[in-house]
Amino acid sequence: MENEIVASLDIGTTKIACIVGRRTEHGKVEILGYGKTDSVGVSRGVVTNIVSTVESIKRALDEACTRSGVDIKIVNVGIAGQHIRSYQHRGIRIRSSNNDEISQPDIDALIEDMFRLVMQPGEEIIHVLPQEYIIDNEQGITKPIGMSGIRLEANFHVITGQVTAANNIKKCVEKAGLEVSEIILEPLASSEAVLSEDEKEAGVVLVDIGGGTTDIAIFKDGIIRHTAVIPFGGNVITEDIQEGCTIIKLQAEALKTKFGSAFAHESLENQMIAIPGLRGREPKEISQYNLACIIQARMTEIIDYVDYEIKNSGYKRKLIAGIVVTGGGAMMKNLPQLFEYSTGMPTRIGYPNEHLAKGMVEEVTSPMFATGVGLLIKGLDKAEKSSYNMPYTVEEEQPIVIKEEKITGHSKKDKKGTFFENLFKKAENWLADEDK
Repeated sequence: MENEIVASLDIGTTKIACIVGRRTEHGKVEILGYGKTDSVGVSRGVVTNIVSTVESIKRALDEACTRSGVDIKIVNVGIAGQHIRSYQHRGIRIRSSNNDEISQPDIDALIEDMFRLVMQPGEEIIHVLPQEYIIDNEQGITKPIGMSGIRLEANFHVITGQVTAANNIKKCVEKAGLEVSEIILEPLASSEAVLSEDEKEAGVVLVDIGGGTTDIAIFKDGIIRHTAVIPFGGNVITEDIQEGCTIIKLQAEALKTKFGSAFAHESLENQMIAIPGLRGREPKEISQYNLACIIQARMTEIIDYVDYEIKNSGYKRKLIAGIVVTGGGAMMKNLPQLFEYSTGMPTRIGYPNEHLAKGMVEEVTSPMFATGVGLLIKGLDKAEKSSYNMPYTVEEEQPIVIKEEKITGHSKKDKKGTFFENLFKKAENWLADEDK
């Protein structure tokens, strides 16, 4: 549908953002309105208080509806958190004859086998992403259909998540009077907003520094190769400032955002910051250099975790495009210099303005809204695809193709439904009973 309006909902640890937009005739995204409120009831990407989270969602929703003039009913929601896990797995399928060509049903069967892997209790497979195919020990094949062979293998990137975490997200959204169109992994959404196709092809690390967690996604040859979640974010830096300077949390957050620097050597030692005292007490003076030292110490720890994940992926020396840092934590002064100093990789800040139409409000172009804009782009892409005359019947579903010209994915979604579709169907009766 032309100019279809889509809404996204980013439920984060420090903020909840709702963004409404549509695609222009030039292919850019026009933001019609947005709403942002403090997140209460979410810790490290996971809902910990249903009532508080619902109230926060409603406030962001009302603000977005007022600014855009759109009555929002359906949203695309992001999911992240420490419960998201990923690992590599190889699938093998022995064919009966090498005279017949490898067909799409062979690929489908191989991918479906991955969905049958035994997970830990409470975990379900979210995505099975093909990396490359091996036919009769011949590696590096990206287009296996039409080739001959008996032993068909593939390397997969398997992403799993906790059932209860997704359940709680859907429950909060529905209690706020909304319907979930799709739940999308937040690192994948952020990558849509801040990464170019050239960067994904050359090899790049996306580092999304949120309030409670730091999400990592590594791309190479246009395909996601590695994902990880670090249980540290901007909130731990605020806590360190609060303890190191013996001030309240509100003052610590203000110090971090207004005067904070990730590189202590760039700060002047004689530059002092005055903080008002409590209840008539004398103001407190804090050295800007000492503040930067506190921030650099904790940020260096986060970067060390990021560097470990990069090395663990096996792509450390293959990422030509280096690192792209986004999220609210990316707004820290001198952060790219610290990343380059610690990892030895070129670094830039990712702004979600490449896909936005001109004249957008400045707030939405901040790295803080990268996930929200990415969710919006994903939703618009899905809406456009559904409006095309796809060569599939109503019973059949849209193909999952990671990079159509290179990697052949499943021709349909899992016959039993996707992870979230199955999960939500199972939870419908439970939610209905509890609401009663």
